[in-house]
Amino acid sequence: MTVRPWSHVARAAAALAAGMGVGRFVYTPILPLMHTQAGLSAGNGAHLATANYVGYFLGALVGFLAPALVRSPAILRVSLVVLTATLAGMPATHSIAVWIVLRLLAGVASALIFVIAAGSLLCHLREHPAHLPGWAFGGVGGGIALSGVLVLVLRPVADWRAAWWASAALAALLTAVAWNLRPEVARAVSAESGSAAAGGVRTHRWFTALFVSYTLEGIGYIVAGTFLVAAIGQGSAGWVGGGAWVLVGLAAVPSAALWARLGRRWSRPGLLLCALVVQAVGIALPALVGGTAAALVSAVLFGATFIGVSTLALAAGAQLRFPRSVALLTAGYSVGQIIGPLVVTPLLDHGYRQALMLASGVVLAAATAAGVLRVGFPHGAGVQVAQRAAPAHRLGPADGAAHADRPRP
Repeated sequence: MTVRPWSHVARAAAALAAGMGVGRFVYTPILPLMHTQAGLSAGNGAHLATANYVGYFLGALVGFLAPALVRSPAILRVSLVVLTATLAGMPATHSIAVWIVLRLLAGVASALIFVIAAGSLLCHLREHPAHLPGWAFGGVGGGIALSGVLVLVLRPVADWRAAWWASAALAALLTAVAWNLRPEVARAVSAESGSAAAGGVRTHRWFTALFVSYTLEGIGYIVAGTFLVAAIGQGSAGWVGGGAWVLVGLAAVPSAALWARLGRRWSRPGLLLCALVVQAVGIALPALVGGTAAALVSAVLFGATFIGVSTLALAAGAQLRFPRSVALLTAGYSVGQIIGPLVVTPLLDHGYRQALMLASGVVLAAATAAGVLRVGFPHGAGVQVAQRAAPAHRLGPADGAAHADRPRP
């Protein structure tokens, strides 16, 4: 069955917008409302975030241990429905325990949706230009922007419950668009290809550096992803925090496609290093410089890099031909996201400045690991394996990514 590329992009973008942009990140602009209107403490807010990230780790672990499940349309649909139901359930109670369970389930569903959508894009769009999957990953930013606008509009006229109900309705609409997304299909690996992978360039040390970098990124970015709106709101007018979050989403929409285009000229490890440094600056900016301008610049820098980092890291893992790299990297990333809120929770009693500075430092450590990844990175390894497994004229962006990433003079 022939895949219509832009139709596939739209479905995948809707799935990622629902699963990540709304299901995961709508909590960020709603969190200040829950602090002031529902009596949620800073510590319990961090616990809810951690529960979501634990669920995300469990979902990623399922994707790693049971790859057949993440090739199932039924699992995608169930995950989308469960995610929407958890959003609708949040305003129905004031129980911290129930909220923790709901955010845990939302995390599991988000991870399954992400792994299924990412696998679908890498599988079905492998013979199309690399910027197409980038636009699909931009659905995360679209979901963030849409949910941020909803909360910003509702904030003056409604309470935190209405914000959760509106996010559930938005997720349901996106679910309808994503309903017929085709997951990845199982592919047989030829003996020749397997022997080439086994006897070719050993990529384990580069994958280790990539894994460390991406896990540290999970720790650092999630602190900003959870507390950025609340941090900005402490020192700015009421609309600035919500407006900054909308800017994060808008900056994220084209970012993955733009990083993919840059990958045609420069190597992914180099771009990953650059994106992480820019992100570290964006996270630290509100802690170092007050005012609306600094807050909005921070939002743009953060939004322009966090999805780009994910797409660059996942593509680099695929380029290294490491087995089940998407699920494994996602699992490491999610472990980092569990650690992040736990590490900064003791710092939140003194505001968010110290938490943001710590997060920025961790992202700089991730950039250091990306710098190690650059040393001797086998840019041609993926092509060597792919060319033995398929004729050259059939190599798509996924197979030929290493060649495209080779820096031009």
